[in-house]
Amino acid sequence: MTDEPKTRGQLIRELLQLRRRLAQFETPEHPSHLALEKLRQEHEKLKVVFEESIRVMALTMEMRDPFTAGHQRRVANLACAIAKQMDFSHGQAGVIRLAGEVHDIGKIHVPAEYLTKPGHLTTEELNIVRTHPEVGYRVLKMIAFPWPIAEIVHQHHERMDGSGYPLGLAGEEIVLGARIVAVADVVEAMASHRPYRPAVGIGQALEEVSQNKGILYDPEVVNACLKVFTDEHFDFHSAVIAKLPHTR
Repeated sequence: MTDEPKTRGQLIRELLQLRRRLAQFETPEHPSHLALEKLRQEHEKLKVVFEESIRVMALTMEMRDPFTAGHQRRVANLACAIAKQMDFSHGQAGVIRLAGEVHDIGKIHVPAEYLTKPGHLTTEELNIVRTHPEVGYRVLKMIAFPWPIAEIVHQHHERMDGSGYPLGLAGEEIVLGARIVAVADVVEAMASHRPYRPAVGIGQALEEVSQNKGILYDPEVVNACLKVFTDEHFDFHSAVIAKLPHTR
C-alpha cells in the first residue's frame, strides 16, 4: 500500500516548519552557532601563529645576513603584486607574499662567507648554495601550514624548460606560486646591489625575464610582472601588504 500524495498545502506547511527549525540553528544563542564561532576564532588565532612563525624565520635570516633579508622582503612585495595582477584573491596573494618572505630561508645552512663573498664562487661553494631550496623545504614542511609555503620555497629555482634545480621540474609541474616567486626573485636580484656585483637596474632585469619568457619563466607571470612595473609603477618599498586567507 502506497502513501497518499501530499497536497500543495501540506508541502508548504512542512517547508515552513523546516525553515523554522533551520532558523533555530542560525541564532547567536544556539549551541551549534556558538561552537562554530569559537572554531572560527581558533582558526584566526592559528593563522596568526603561522604568520608569526614565518616572521620569526625571516628575522633570523635578517640577523645573520642583511642582504638576504632585504632581498626576501622585496621579492615578497613584488611576488604579491604579480599575483594580484594575475587576479589572485587578496588572500591568495598573501600566501605568495608569505612564501616570498622566506623563500631563501634555506640559506641559513650556507656559510655566511659564501653569501657575502665579493668574487665568484667555486664549484663546490656554488653547489652548497644551491642546496638552499631543499633545506628550506625541509625546515618549512615541519610546520603544518594550511598553504603550500614549503612547496613554493622548494621549487622557486625550477625553470620552465626543466633546467632549474633542485628537482629539474618543467612547465606546469612547477607550482604556480613558485613560478611567480621565481620571476620576482630574478628581477629583484638583478635590480639590487650584491657583494659580488653592482645592480644592473630594473630595465635590464625586465629585459632578462622578457627574453626568456616561455623558456625559463612562465609567460603569464612575466606579462603580469611587466604590467606591474609599466602600468602600476611598482616600487619595491611601498607595496601594499596582503592579508592571509582564512584557514579551514
